[in-house]
Amino acid sequence: MAIITLTTDLGDKDIYQAALKGSILKLLPAVSIVDITHNVTTFDIQQAAFILKNSFYYFPDNTVHLIGIDTVFSGDTKYLAVQYKKHYFVGADNGIFSLMFNEEPDEIVEINIMQDLKFLHFPLADIFVKAACHLAGGGKISEIGIPVAAIEKKMNLQPVIEKNFLKGAVIYIDSFQNVITNITKDNFNKVQQGRRFTLSFKRNETITHLSWHYNEVPEGEKLCLFGISDHLEIAINKGNASGLLGLNLGDSVIIEFE
Repeated sequence: MAIITLTTDLGDKDIYQAALKGSILKLLPAVSIVDITHNVTTFDIQQAAFILKNSFYYFPDNTVHLIGIDTVFSGDTKYLAVQYKKHYFVGADNGIFSLMFNEEPDEIVEINIMQDLKFLHFPLADIFVKAACHLAGGGKISEIGIPVAAIEKKMNLQPVIEKNFLKGAVIYIDSFQNVITNITKDNFNKVQQGRRFTLSFKRNETITHLSWHYNEVPEGEKLCLFGISDHLEIAINKGNASGLLGLNLGDSVIIEFE
């Protein structure tokens, strides 16, 4: 079955999401449309990249991922179709692809599908949909665009890594108010080497034990663990970690090893 996923900042209360889905179904009635999220903060490609990077590989090979973040037409805007790890991605060349991918894509084309003028202000429902449906229907990526050598580059915020020290930052807060940092399991394991640690953050709060699951501590107690994104999370069992601990996007966290 053909699958197209949607990751956008369109929200849930306007006509835009319906227009996007209706346009897809007109071209490819048998397709399975999967909403990853429509609640990305407006124009926030960092947030969208984190969500999609950590979710796309759960889908079958040849799934097409339509990315509707910062897609409004401008003179220097490029719309790309990208093949990466047996998946296809359609989006604007605004840096989001470089934030999502750990390696260079297998194939990149600048989409050159003719645009319907009535969709000039909403290319998602025209250019992006045509490209996504072409790929989901089994068409070749080379048939919808001109090969390009590289994508727009942007850098994710990286942790500071020392022999006995890691300094990271909050990069995402999920719907449960769990606080996700840019410290990965790989970062942590390479520095820890089996040693004890102290995780410190705002308000002189500390955690000295790595949990395997959220209910490993009593309700209302704080914990840290590596979630399904393999990034270090700070959480409160059945509580609001971000609000109760005063942690917001960009705040620093420090891990010191004995």
